[in-house]
Parts: sequence; structure tokens; C-alpha cells
Amino acid sequence: MKTSVIVRFVILGVLWLGLVIYLLASTPFTLYTAFVIVASAIIVFVPMYKKYIMKK
Repeated sequence: MKTSVIVRFVILGVLWLGLVIYLLASTPFTLYTAFVIVASAIIVFVPMYKKYIMKK
């Protein structure tokens, strides 16, 4: 994997994690909150995984 791809994953990961922490700090934890966190992770990371890691 190239360094630029690793940097992209790290930057998006830090931003996503910051938003998750903000969400958890500002709202009570419910099943809906858990769903939003999981869905956002899938939307953010799966396309990047398919493009950069699973490319053949």
C-alpha cells in the first residue's frame, strides 16, 4: 500500500472517530445511535477498502 493511501485512511479515520465521539458526548447512547455509527463507518470505509485494498 502506498503512503498516500495510508494517510487518507488515517485522516478519514481520525475525522470519523472525532465525529463519533462528538455524537456520543452530545446524545444518549441508544440503538439508533449505534446504527448511525455503524452505518457511517460502512459508508466511509467500505468504498475506500474496495478501491485501494481489494483492487486487482
